[in-house]
Amino acid sequence: MRLIAVVLVVPLCGLSLLAQASDPEKGKKVFTQDAQPACAVCHTLADAGSTGEIGPNLDELKPSREAVVNAVTGGVGIMPAFEESLSAEQIEAVAAYVATVTGGDK
Repeated sequence: MRLIAVVLVVPLCGLSLLAQASDPEKGKKVFTQDAQPACAVCHTLADAGSTGEIGPNLDELKPSREAVVNAVTGGVGIMPAFEESLSAEQIEAVAAYVATVTGGDK
C-alpha cells in the first residue's frame, strides 16, 4: 500500500513544481529580487527592465529552460551557483520565466 501512495504522490510533487514554474510573476520576482545578487544586476532582460552588462544579454542568448536551470543551479564562468540560496521551486520559476520571455523554449 505504501508503494502505491509513493507512486501516486511523487508525480504530484513534480506537477506542483511545474505549476509554480509557469507563474511568470514568480519567476520575474526571483530574477529581479529574490536571487542575491539579483540576476538583473548582471543580465540584460527587456521584460524585467534590466540592463546588466556583466553576464550575457538573455534577450539575445534566448536560453532554454534547461540551460537556465543548469546555469542557476551550478553557476557558469563568474556567475555563482544559486543551488544553496534558491529553492528548487525558485530555480524552476526563474528558468521558465527567462526561457518564455526570451523565446528560448519555442
